[in-house]
Amino acid sequence: MEQVRQQSSQAALMSLEAAAASARGGFACIFSTSDEYETALITERRAQGHYAKGQERWPLALFVACALGVVGAVLLFG
Repeated sequence: MEQVRQQSSQAALMSLEAAAASARGGFACIFSTSDEYETALITERRAQGHYAKGQERWPLALFVACALGVVGAVLLFG
């Protein structure tokens, strides 16, 4: 009886150790540096369309509007 109990406790201990090793492995990061992570993140976001080409017009439009405002102010007060 004692031998059966010892074998089952030993099997339980080995099972627990295997589960702990598996859990520790789950926390490992697949990227070795933050640069690799950022590159993968940007690539994935581009594939999803987060960096669309149509968004490039807004900075140009704001620049033109500000430039026209400055020119108008110079002509008005100059």
